[in-house]
Amino acid sequence: MTPEQTTWFAETFDALVANVGQALLGKDETIRLVLTAMLADGHVLLEDAPGTGKTSLAKAISATVQGSHHRIQFTPDLLPSDVTGVTIYDQSSQRFEFHPGPIFASVVLADEINRASPKTQAALLEVMEEANVTVDGVTHPVGRPFMVIATQNPIEQAGTYRLPEAQLDRFLLKTSLGYPDRASSVEILAGAKDRTTALRPRITTQAVGTMSDLALTVHVDDAVLDYVARLLEATRDDAQTSLGASIRGGLALVRCAKVRAASDGRDYVLPDDIKALAQSVLAHRIMLDSEAEFAGVTATEVVARVLGQVTPPALRQG
Repeated sequence: MTPEQTTWFAETFDALVANVGQALLGKDETIRLVLTAMLADGHVLLEDAPGTGKTSLAKAISATVQGSHHRIQFTPDLLPSDVTGVTIYDQSSQRFEFHPGPIFASVVLADEINRASPKTQAALLEVMEEANVTVDGVTHPVGRPFMVIATQNPIEQAGTYRLPEAQLDRFLLKTSLGYPDRASSVEILAGAKDRTTALRPRITTQAVGTMSDLALTVHVDDAVLDYVARLLEATRDDAQTSLGASIRGGLALVRCAKVRAASDGRDYVLPDDIKALAQSVLAHRIMLDSEAEFAGVTATEVVARVLGQVTPPALRQG
């Protein structure tokens, strides 16, 4: 990136965060993470209690980037065609016509994804990976930007279908919104309205694609790549894991780090970018062994320990 492009990227990213932040008060860090996922052409898994603003987040992002937004409520009887769409024969034209499903949007909120059957989950995860839908042998692209924000309720697990580890690995990062702080809660209660309706677009969907392409050009030193590889190996070698982070996890970490560097006004990645994103990108890709899980150990603790054990490279900034 040229210095002018780097400056534009950082200023635009901050403007996007500020705009979405008008709808979700006090959640700038989570907003930055979700926008990072969008610009890295990835998807987000939110594990949160009901009523924390997950729908507002998806609506605010789509409004900010002048895109479309759909919400899919996942239930046990939801069919794959309810997500992707279906081909119907039109008697008047005597042709089969494709009727797109709600997956065709810039931002798709897959609410309570673990309540749908594994078959429906697989249909969603396929389009997340391929960015297109194939129905009756015909491929339909979903467009760009395209981001799925899937949610899980950590409290109610009755009647749910747990996402397998291989499918969790498809999400670029996992995070949560959590409850707002006291001051933000008071301000939200004082308004008592949907704040997303007042948002105005700050960027076009075409410009989002430009930002994504620019982020790909951010330089990553071989020493930083080696650092990522050592982190991945450390999660696999840890005594409390039965499955460590995959190479897909490493690629996701590098992609996110490039966006984070550009959003900070840099055209190069620092080890600090990797450390700042490691929890969100790697923790949900780690499977604990039975003894560690029984003892109450969490994957975030494993990642924190690995970050403390693996020495980052010493790079000169600039």
